[in-house]
Amino acid sequence: MVQVYCKNNKESKRFPEGTSLLQMLSEFDFPRPYPIVSAKVNNVSQGLKFKVYQNKDIEFIDVRESSGMRVYCRSLCFLLFKAARDVFPGSKLYMEHPISRGYFCHLRKEDGTEVTEGDLQLLEGRMRELVEKDMPFHRYDVQTDRAIREFRKAGFDDKVRLLETSGEAYTDYYTLGDTSDYYYGKLVPSTGYLKVWGLLPYHDGLLLRIPSRQDPTQLAPYEDQPKTFEMFKEALRWNIIMGLSTVGDVNEAFLNGRASELIQIAEALQEKKIVQIAEEIDRRYRSEHPLKVVLITGPSSSGKTTFCKRLSVQLKACGLKPMSVSTDDYFVNREDTPRFPDGGYDFDNFDTVDHDLMERDIMRLIAGEEVDVPEFNFVTGLREYNGKKLQLGPGRILLIEGIHALNPALTSRIPESGKFRIFINTLTGTNLDNHNWIPTSDNRLLRRIVRDYNKGAFTARESISHWQNVLDAEQKWIYPFQETADVMFNSAYLIEFAVLKNHAEPILRSVPQNCPEYAESHRLLKFIHYFTPVPDKEIPATSLLREFIGS
Repeated sequence: MVQVYCKNNKESKRFPEGTSLLQMLSEFDFPRPYPIVSAKVNNVSQGLKFKVYQNKDIEFIDVRESSGMRVYCRSLCFLLFKAARDVFPGSKLYMEHPISRGYFCHLRKEDGTEVTEGDLQLLEGRMRELVEKDMPFHRYDVQTDRAIREFRKAGFDDKVRLLETSGEAYTDYYTLGDTSDYYYGKLVPSTGYLKVWGLLPYHDGLLLRIPSRQDPTQLAPYEDQPKTFEMFKEALRWNIIMGLSTVGDVNEAFLNGRASELIQIAEALQEKKIVQIAEEIDRRYRSEHPLKVVLITGPSSSGKTTFCKRLSVQLKACGLKPMSVSTDDYFVNREDTPRFPDGGYDFDNFDTVDHDLMERDIMRLIAGEEVDVPEFNFVTGLREYNGKKLQLGPGRILLIEGIHALNPALTSRIPESGKFRIFINTLTGTNLDNHNWIPTSDNRLLRRIVRDYNKGAFTARESISHWQNVLDAEQKWIYPFQETADVMFNSAYLIEFAVLKNHAEPILRSVPQNCPEYAESHRLLKFIHYFTPVPDKEIPATSLLREFIGS
């Protein structure tokens, strides 16, 4: 017998060895407003078919929790793949990236014809049939060489390359009926769990819609994001040109000695984009209605600081004289900071910034006045005036950087012709394989963990514990304005995970197993294990990546 402690209701029960989580679930009584899809066992995400042979702590999860949503979405992907194989034999499905509160996919039919709305109806109908049948997902743990042979026989070269470069002795894969696939995380027990989803035509592909985290009985509200889509498409286009669509491709390139070349290409692509942005700003500055203010924002760890420095250099090369101001310097004093219901400070709230004062100062600068600009003292929690003065003379342009820079309420009195908006994001264009996308937030979380640790600001455990609040704040205060940007800059670095791996692994291993944050550290460690490591000695000192890994 084993003893299991259920965190959901703080009760312990004894079960025979080998009892599955699914069997245990019916023995524990706790509120379940939504279906349970997975669990954390000793703070490690597991599927409900996981069998327990030793004493464990267990927390049952629905899709409102991030790990539960990942399990649900992976399972949806397999459902869509299975339906595509059934309806269009010989077709290939590419799960490319998250967007518009769903996942963008390409379906390439064997005959090469375009996917029509009628095709989507056939796909959806087959998916509904599979859900109605409540077909089980079966998991197999086999020697990696055997899995490679199976996938090579099935024509899944992307999975072959990934597994060949992973270095793992054993690999698990899943089957749904007569269809096999590989996923780097767990799935739900059966297709009957997958009741909330949708399919839409989307640009040149289709959008797999997913449940809302707030109310999993409903679809997440659709939001068209054409500019973000184009940024993803641009990243994907360059990856295809270089033959690096998946992590297996990138790993092979490293093993063949191309790391130095790829670093140079990644740096050149980013610098080329920054030059284009600087030249557009210069053109508008010298137009009939001169541009005065450049507004720069992006989510946490997107690289705003280094981007601003590099943009300033290119603006100077155009003959302009950029001056920088951060919205952080206009923070209200700590005692006036908005608070959460639990009493903690809500530092991401728009009212954390004295936006009335900031807009008045911006208007005065545009009018040509000299302005005393404050600096926020993060130690004392006070806004201070230390003699910093700015004035927009001939050739000068103002750069305003911060998470609220694109909020229209910050610059409502400034004419549209006088503003240029830049949104920075980290949109990873390379996936693990054709069915395993890389969450864009994972890129930023790894950056943040490494930077916080190296600066002595936070441990990995602390960075992880704060992360969900960061993501929630971004959805509220940053992302609603991204599509208003005049230009978007993708700060994702082609070989970034291979470089971050060397820094992140020892930091992530420091997270104790007996804390909730271990679940995320364990997942990230498993994820970055797929990447062939690359030393950072050839990363230039001016690289955006240096903002996170240090000099």
